[in-house]
Amino acid sequence: MDIEMENEVTELLEVLYNTVADAWSVPLGKDKCMINRENVLSLLDEIRAQLPIELAEAKRLISARDEFVGNAKREAEAIRKAAEEQARRLVEEQEITRIAKAHANEIISNSETKSRELVRAANEYVDDALRRTEEAVTAALSEVKQSRSRFRNLAVTRPSAQVSGLKSGEMDSLSEE
Repeated sequence: MDIEMENEVTELLEVLYNTVADAWSVPLGKDKCMINRENVLSLLDEIRAQLPIELAEAKRLISARDEFVGNAKREAEAIRKAAEEQARRLVEEQEITRIAKAHANEIISNSETKSRELVRAANEYVDDALRRTEEAVTAALSEVKQSRSRFRNLAVTRPSAQVSGLKSGEMDSLSEE
């Protein structure tokens, strides 16, 4: 699902980029073009709608990590309790008791090591997933800001030579757009 959401935002950004890149150039305006404002705003709205979905996915990953860590702790506790119970059963003779304690300590140590490793692995996985999500969201936001800035610049800086050369009927049609 994370890949699909990332693809949706990426596809929307690609469409937005292509819309601006393929827009008609304005005469005498080297870096200026004309685009359909409604189309661009619609694309920006769709991108804005997808970002919260990706943030929800990041929260879901954190929750999954917490559940994973909790399960690891419960498993370690169950192993520890099993080791204690086994040690109690071996208390009948002193030599058996000494061997049982050593074995129980080894099991507890191994369980704690395994638990720490599971927690470390879960944290690395979630951190990596959150990093990738953060990078995708940051890239998407940066692209939206750049597109919006270019759009504003284009909307504000229409060449006056082109506007003054238009007939009044053409001016009316431009203002309707």
